[in-house]
Amino acid sequence: MDVHFKNILVAVDDSSDALLAFKYAISRAREEGAKLTIVSVLEDEEINVFQSLSGQYVHGKYEDLENHLKEYKKTAEAEGVTNVDVIASTGEAGETIVKDVIPKVDPDLLIVGSESKKGLARHFGSQAAYMAKYAPVSVMVVR
Repeated sequence: MDVHFKNILVAVDDSSDALLAFKYAISRAREEGAKLTIVSVLEDEEINVFQSLSGQYVHGKYEDLENHLKEYKKTAEAEGVTNVDVIASTGEAGETIVKDVIPKVDPDLLIVGSESKKGLARHFGSQAAYMAKYAPVSVMVVR
């Protein structure tokens, strides 16, 4: 039985596993003619209390994230994916993707790397494991 996906969501954070997930998502979206949405989450724990008091700092970090996602979009388009969207968000990555992003994007496949680049989550439980357990869609974890 062949499974074809029409709407793929991939989470990126610049970790080596996430970059592999991104490459796989590009390949899959191109081959299947699927829409590809690229999401990255600015995690709260990446910002200390003093930085959080500065609206300019938070805005600057978020703006950097948005600009970085534009580069991911250009890469996907250069690789032949014709329908690409990007989403920048804030919060805890796994929870934000499952509770906020998936309901908005309505993907039929979520592709994630197995390890996160930053954050306490890598010490207290994998974000990928959280998403695999709680996402209401198929999840592919790339190692």
